[in-house]
Amino acid sequence: MTDAAEPLVVGVDYGTLSGRAVVVRVSDGQVLGSGVHDYRHGVMERELTADATSSSTGVPPHLPPDWALQVPADYVEVLRVAVPAALGQARREHGAEPSQVVGIGTDFTACTMVPTTADGTPLNELERFVDRPHAYVKLWKHHAAQPHADRINDLAHARGEGWIERYGGLISSEWEFAKGLQLLEEDPEVYGAMQHWVEAADWIVWQLSGRYVRNACTAGYKGILQDGAYPSPAFLGALNPAFADFVTDKVEHPIGQLGHAAGRLTAEAASWTGLPEGIAVAVGNVDAHVTAPAAGAVEPGQMVAIMGTSTCHVMNGDALRAVPGMCGVVDGGIVEGLWGYEAGQSGVGDIFGWFVEHGVPGSYHDEAAARGISTHELLTEKAAAQAVGEHGLVALDWHSGNRSVLVDHELSGLIVGQTLATRAEDVYRALLEATAFGTRVIVEAFQDAGVPVREFIVAGGLLKNRLLMQIYADVTRLPLSTIATDQGPALGSAIHAAVAAGAYPDVGAAAAAMGKVDRAVYSPDETRAQAYDQLFAEYRLLHDHFGRGGNDVMRRLRSIRREARLTHDTAGVGR
Repeated sequence: MTDAAEPLVVGVDYGTLSGRAVVVRVSDGQVLGSGVHDYRHGVMERELTADATSSSTGVPPHLPPDWALQVPADYVEVLRVAVPAALGQARREHGAEPSQVVGIGTDFTACTMVPTTADGTPLNELERFVDRPHAYVKLWKHHAAQPHADRINDLAHARGEGWIERYGGLISSEWEFAKGLQLLEEDPEVYGAMQHWVEAADWIVWQLSGRYVRNACTAGYKGILQDGAYPSPAFLGALNPAFADFVTDKVEHPIGQLGHAAGRLTAEAASWTGLPEGIAVAVGNVDAHVTAPAAGAVEPGQMVAIMGTSTCHVMNGDALRAVPGMCGVVDGGIVEGLWGYEAGQSGVGDIFGWFVEHGVPGSYHDEAAARGISTHELLTEKAAAQAVGEHGLVALDWHSGNRSVLVDHELSGLIVGQTLATRAEDVYRALLEATAFGTRVIVEAFQDAGVPVREFIVAGGLLKNRLLMQIYADVTRLPLSTIATDQGPALGSAIHAAVAAGAYPDVGAAAAAMGKVDRAVYSPDETRAQAYDQLFAEYRLLHDHFGRGGNDVMRRLRSIRREARLTHDTAGVGR
């Protein structure tokens, strides 16, 4: 039983498919209760599956390739379902009461954007826009704005814009400006009705506190806010004259620092969650960046990889450096007083899941079911029996494009070396290795730029795969630590809630008391590392040939695919 006077906090982690809430003890970071709620509408990638139907046909509007939308009401449902569930478990198992909760913190996938009215109402909730795709949330993995990102990058370099180097020389199609430009040019009516272009991380805080505060993390990494300034109206107007006032009309808003309070819990939000009205609501944050304190990684040189459907790499540094292909470097982007660096891989767990669903023979699924294990576990077991290089394959992990260091979501996956002797476990292991090679490219980019990486810490669901973790240690030649909780982002949000409530003076102090990490769980094996050096050399040749060598076959195939899909949809051919 917990002491009735013991202060508690709540952390809520908004992932790609669900939201998770935890009740956490402030003194030591112990999780007392948790709750999960799947988004009712999931991720909409082929058609709008919300309440949207075409007024003329009654058929949900079809979405072009590379779209990924969500319904913001699903996020509020997490507050109504997951938070009470977490409170209920904490009460049943530990005697904890909601009255003990002193703060709530949240984190979100990013860059996930919500177009709203002046009062924060999402545009998809307006009747006239219910069947307009651009009125919905654009999830982080909405990559249809790649042509717009390309234009932004080309113009930034042509004009010598200084801010572009803070993003490794390239901004992503996933971010605020590329997605905003796409919205303007593809649906100017929705763009005109939009009064705020809001990160979901800030929108959910707005729903909790009644106050719209832009968090310093997403504003810096995803919103191109550097040294107190956004890209100029002259730059934006050169992209499109109607885009010149994008910052002043749609984006600009007061900035909240991480760990500060954005406001207090409203009566309405208290009724949703069962939490006390008036408790501190922490400034919003990103799921990856908020995990660093949860993993006890707030010092320079500690790179945290949050490995799930995708991977985000974050670390602090004590100096400003330009790292080619990084997602960004932001003053105070992870903790105040240090430069926060970010990189990432757009597809990791998604790639493994895709292969298991679409590339594995039925006999493997049957064998796994007969043994009472998952197909992932079966493939991992078979792959673990191999020596390094035994499968004769090298893969490129670009099935969702490349976030770092190429920043190009028109790139696609590739497997080289397949023969009639190739088996499912061979391909599976090659895909595991490909994601490790992608991480090594990122680590080496940081090292070469003068931002040393001395420890690699993994959080997220994939750390349960011991083969994958050992591959990462061997490929990167770094000691690999693991977060000692399966609630990393939610715990990180709870840590920020504790700081916002005044329980700790800063995030570093809260992380020291509440963070959970097991150090050097995996160590690199030199024999395997040398074998991986050979495979990595082949990976780099393919990486540079298709990503930097002027071979545009992947982009051309994407274009052919889009045109074919559009032709079929227009003609009414089956999807």
